[in-house]
Amino acid sequence: MNPVPPVGQVDRTGRTDEQAFRRPVGVRSWLLGVNPAAKLIAALVISFGLIPAVDPVTGGVVLAVTAALVPFSGINRTTLLVLSVPFLLMGASTGLVNLLYGEEGASGALGAAVRLLAIALPGLLAGASSDPTDLADALVQRLRVPERPAMGVLAALRLVPLLADQWRTITLARRARGLEAGRSPAAALSIFFGRVFALLVRAIRTGTLLATAMDARAFGTGPRSHARTSRWRVADSLLVVSSVLLLGAAYTVSARLGTLSLLFG
Repeated sequence: MNPVPPVGQVDRTGRTDEQAFRRPVGVRSWLLGVNPAAKLIAALVISFGLIPAVDPVTGGVVLAVTAALVPFSGINRTTLLVLSVPFLLMGASTGLVNLLYGEEGASGALGAAVRLLAIALPGLLAGASSDPTDLADALVQRLRVPERPAMGVLAALRLVPLLADQWRTITLARRARGLEAGRSPAAALSIFFGRVFALLVRAIRTGTLLATAMDARAFGTGPRSHARTSRWRVADSLLVVSSVLLLGAAYTVSARLGTLSLLFG
C-alpha cells in the first residue's frame, strides 16, 4: 500500500493527495460522496421542521421520500437493519402509548409513530453513511465546531466497533465460566445487566486511556493542520435546499388534504 502523500504533493502513482483520499462513489452509493456537514444540516432541518406537525400525512411524506434514498445510501442492509431496530421499537411503543392513553385515537397514534420515524431516519442515514474522519473534518472546517468536541466525536465513533468486540468477549468469558441462564427469564435478566455493567467499566477505562493519550498528543489545544480538505460541492448545497423543499412540500400536501395538525395549534 502506498503511503498517503503530504498535502499538495503527488504519490508514486501520480495521484494528488485529494485523489488519494477520494473514494469511488457510484449511483448506488452517491450519498457517501456528499459532505457530512451537508447531510448533518439536512437532517437537522428535517428534524426541527417536523416538530410542530403531529398529523400522519406530513411525517409520512418526509418518511416516504427519505426511505426512497436508502437504496442509494451505500449502507449495508444488515447494518441498516441493526441500526434501525431501536427506532422501529421506539416508533411502535410511541404509537401504542398514544393509542391507549392519547386523546386523538388511532390517527394521533399513527401520527406520533410516523413523526418519530421521519425525524430519526434522516439522522440515521447521515451518521451511517459518513466516515468518522470525514465527519470530524467537516465539523471543524465547515461548521466551525471547536476541535476538542470534534475529536471527541471522532474518538467515540471509532470506539463503537471496539465496544461491540468487548461485548462479545464478555459474553464468551461468562459462558466459559458456566454462567448460563438456561430457561430462567430472571437469570437471563440478571446475567444481561451483569454484562452491561462489565461493558460500562471497560468503556470507562478505555475512554480514560484514550483521553490521556489524546491530551498527551495535544489534541484540541490549538489550531491543527488537516491531512485533507473538506470540500463543499454543488451537490451538498442541493441536498440542503432539497431538505427545505421537502418540508415545504410535506406541509403543503397535508394542508391541501385538510389533515394538517400542529402541535401548538
